[in-house]
Amino acid sequence: MKRLRSSGRIRATVAVLDGPATGKPFLAFVHVDTTGGSKSRTFRALSELPELEEIHSVAGDTCTLLKVRCASSRALEGLLARLYAMPGVKATRSYMVLSTYLERTPQAGITEALEEPHMEVAQR
Repeated sequence: MKRLRSSGRIRATVAVLDGPATGKPFLAFVHVDTTGGSKSRTFRALSELPELEEIHSVAGDTCTLLKVRCASSRALEGLLARLYAMPGVKATRSYMVLSTYLERTPQAGITEALEEPHMEVAQR
């Protein structure tokens, strides 16, 4: 711990709350598509909602990925209504979590083998 802290790899020490125990058992990931440069305004407005655990700007078929934890599907519907009321939000896709097999914070270790070229790719 001392080495990780002194190297700057530990940003903070926090308590990890249990979602269902806090009254929010409903976990979902929401892809949000926005228009133009409205992402920064949207991010600021969203960060005030305690249901949002993570906000990521991503590459791919969507602009933003949200990790949300709500009290119910009805609460998620309310959150989506708030999203659609925000300027620049043009579409969402929601993925409700049925079961979670692994959920953890970033780990200190690195798997070196992941950096090596794979045989299938190398042969092409």
